[in-house]
Amino acid sequence: MAGARAAEDAGDMALAKHHLERAHILGQRWYWTHMKTHFQMLRLALRQSDGREVRGQFVRLIGAGPFHMAGWVPVGNTGGADVSATRPMPIPSDLQSHLEGHSLCNGLILRAVLVAALVAACLLIVR
Repeated sequence: MAGARAAEDAGDMALAKHHLERAHILGQRWYWTHMKTHFQMLRLALRQSDGREVRGQFVRLIGAGPFHMAGWVPVGNTGGADVSATRPMPIPSDLQSHLEGHSLCNGLILRAVLVAALVAACLLIVR
């Protein structure tokens, strides 16, 4: 993320996007980091007046949350609007060691309990 900001500050938007795509690959493991990466991609697209990317990032910001909570993210996906939001992609070799042994399914039970508790709380409030 710092590399993306530095590249953007230097006016190199292509390099900034490249850094954000790599941050997305790594950030998919954690909900907030995943969402923050999409937000930064949206911010960069707005700065570039790239309507297609802006629309794509809005869709991803809306869809990433539920899919992440369900334990499904397309591993290796770079997160930009130029690729399908559901398409798994090869992980660059220099990033593979950072993702070894990671699976969103590991926390699926915890997420299911969290979602059930949130639904129960909402039902109690509505009554």
